[in-house]
Amino acid sequence: MRSIFRSSSSKWWFWVLVCLSLSLLVADRYWSGMSQVRSWLTVFTAPLQWVVDVPNQVWSAADRTLANREQLQQDNDRLRTQVLFLERQVQKMASTTAENIRLRELLNASQRLDERVLLADLIGVNPDPFQHQIVLNKGSNDNVYVGQAVLDAGGIMGQVVEVGPYTSRVLLITDAAHAIPVQVNRNGLRAIAFGEGVPGVLSLEHVPDTADITKGDLLISSGLGGRFPYGYPVGEVTEVIHDPGEPFALVKVKPSAQLDRSRHVLLLFPSPQPLVDPAAVPAEGADAQAGSVAAPASNTAANAGTSTPQKPAATASPAPSPDARKPDNKPKPAAGNAHTSAATPAAKKVATP
Repeated sequence: MRSIFRSSSSKWWFWVLVCLSLSLLVADRYWSGMSQVRSWLTVFTAPLQWVVDVPNQVWSAADRTLANREQLQQDNDRLRTQVLFLERQVQKMASTTAENIRLRELLNASQRLDERVLLADLIGVNPDPFQHQIVLNKGSNDNVYVGQAVLDAGGIMGQVVEVGPYTSRVLLITDAAHAIPVQVNRNGLRAIAFGEGVPGVLSLEHVPDTADITKGDLLISSGLGGRFPYGYPVGEVTEVIHDPGEPFALVKVKPSAQLDRSRHVLLLFPSPQPLVDPAAVPAEGADAQAGSVAAPASNTAANAGTSTPQKPAATASPAPSPDARKPDNKPKPAAGNAHTSAATPAAKKVATP
């Protein structure tokens, strides 16, 4: 085989390309501006990704076109049945939603708004087995941003980590560099779900050995951190391992999303939260404080109004002795003498050991 770098000029170009490659690697590692360069490079790679995805699209279209009538009839019957079940659930959901709104109004709670979503198609997958990433056909021109949550029909898939004008790159929740705050839907126990770097496997770390978590528990997003909205399915607990010598249990989780099969995904846009009037907060606090101050005062007034007059002490007007009740002509002792005579026996008793 003829050598490519046989001539001196070819060898010179070889070393130039090697130095340029090393410079790009160092710049990509230590210079933050390379992220913008990669974003603009996706403009040139996006057409290649679309061209590579064309055979798959053509095959899917041909498969749908050449489907036989019997298969279409079976799919139609199955979809009609699903529509009936979903309509029944929607009817129940409407009444449940109305009841929930009434209860929130009674509790003076704010109404939770639904998030806005954007439908996107998967056009590429990272071939590196150690990086679980996919490429979508939506970019910054569609208002996609870094950190945006991505989900499919089953649950949360991951988040956007790189955005170009026409495409975006998503880091899946099973990647070893990804973590998501979750909670057990049954009892609200909070934890962190880490990617294992293995397709279809998540793990919960630092879960106490005595925590109330069992096989089959559904994990949902807790909303902590503000990256993923609250309440979306993340996975199901498949195994809980208790090691007697370790303070934490090992929990394995299967993701709810079809990470290796979904082609249509949803990009979530957080809904704007209702604003709270800051002037109303101090007023409510002042009213509460006034109420707390007025409560003891009212209790004091109530106690004062309902208290019964106390009788004078028995020592203030001593009861007459039995001899004094009898009518006689002897002169009565003076009050001072009576107190002295009454106090003398008591003093003697106290002084006597």
